[in-house]
Amino acid sequence: MSQERRHFSRIHFLSNAYLTTASGGRHIGEIRDLSLKGSLVAMASGWQGRSGEGCKLEIPLNHSDAVVVMEGHLAHVGDNNAVGIRCESIDLDSISHLRRLVELNLGDPELLNRELSALVSHD
Repeated sequence: MSQERRHFSRIHFLSNAYLTTASGGRHIGEIRDLSLKGSLVAMASGWQGRSGEGCKLEIPLNHSDAVVVMEGHLAHVGDNNAVGIRCESIDLDSISHLRRLVELNLGDPELLNRELSALVSHD
């Protein structure tokens, strides 16, 4: 997808995460980037997943007990086990933590406000 078509800025964010799918159980992966609408996760070789499959992504935040939890589906699965996850549901605590992460990394409160407005209008 071209950058012009993106409604949400991706921030580079390296962290371990847990991806749970109905067909494959719970596996550890590594977050590559994060947005208000999803994430790109690198999974270990041998991991099996299918585009369109439902999933839950858990991202423990370093230096705290906080965890960002997103539920959605696998938007795409790349040949190198890079998995694009589209967030369809997120709890209030998780969106608050995610909003703060995006805000700190964007450095522009107005850009964050536009993205939050776009998030509400897309759902």
